Amino acid sequence: MSWESSSVYYRIVNQEINAKKGKSHSSKNILFSLDFQEISELQHAGEWEKLTIIMRDTALRLEKAGADFIVICTNTMHLMAPALEEALNIPLLHIADAVAEEIKNRDIYKVGLLGTRFTMEKGFYKEKLSNGHNIEVITPEAEDRKVVHDIIYNELVFGEFHSGSRRMYQEIVTRLQKKGAEGVILGCTEIPMLIQQEHSEVPLFDTTKIHARKAVDWSLDE
Repeated sequence: MSWESSSVYYRIVNQEINAKKGKSHSSKNILFSLDFQEISELQHAGEWEKLTIIMRDTALRLEKAGADFIVICTNTMHLMAPALEEALNIPLLHIADAVAEEIKNRDIYKVGLLGTRFTMEKGFYKEKLSNGHNIEVITPEAEDRKVVHDIIYNELVFGEFHSGSRRMYQEIVTRLQKKGAEGVILGCTEIPMLIQQEHSEVPLFDTTKIHARKAVDWSLDE
């Protein structure tokens, strides 16, 4: 939900629309940007009910403004996707569904998951992939989860990308591979700004790019 990754979503969506429609076409979208400091403080305080209210109210504002469907530009906040789907009269494009489709297209059924501590440790993401798509999900050990989480909140959301942090992520990806992961989900929309496919021997699934491109497909689907 940081503006750093939101800007990447905005760029990808417009580039993809232009690539598909040509000329000077761009995306028709309504962007509601939240104050990430507020979101982060509530996350770390465990105030998930307050966050659900914020997310639901924001989604309803977008629906009222004329959106045809909702895209939550973050992995972690899909924790409250069921509450939004219950409140909305328009569809929500779930990031895990988009990612699962890409994983299965690669004939992969066991993946590692990197993301915030909340995404890695709460069951919502794993269960969506496991129950909905028969994809087994493994996460790093506790020490590695802390490293991944701290780099996101102390560096990536501020637009800081350090080679040392990239090496730590690469090492964690390698350890997931040794545990049997056939691919690894970059399950935080800031992570792909630090590590890309060129930095890994196993397939990396860039949730930002996958989600944004699927949003374009939906928007162009008559």
